[in-house]
Amino acid sequence: MNPRVKSVQASDDYSLMLEFTDGSQGVYDCKPLLDFGVFKELSDRQYFKRAAVVDGTVVWPHEQDICPDTLYLDSVKLANAS
Repeated sequence: MNPRVKSVQASDDYSLMLEFTDGSQGVYDCKPLLDFGVFKELSDRQYFKRAAVVDGTVVWPHEQDICPDTLYLDSVKLANAS
């Protein structure tokens, strides 16, 4: 099983800054989702910034979510600061 999301920060450019339960960090680009079904609402920046972590994944108030495995596997990993 892949690590789950520990914390999220939504950016103005529709990316998510993620910290995972294994201590790694990554950036997930949500722009490709903005024209897709239930994710269209995320194109409203104020709404997008309401991203939160629930049960190890990222969710928004109107029940949009992104699979935690997708977030982990498809995020661009950041080098850990030592």
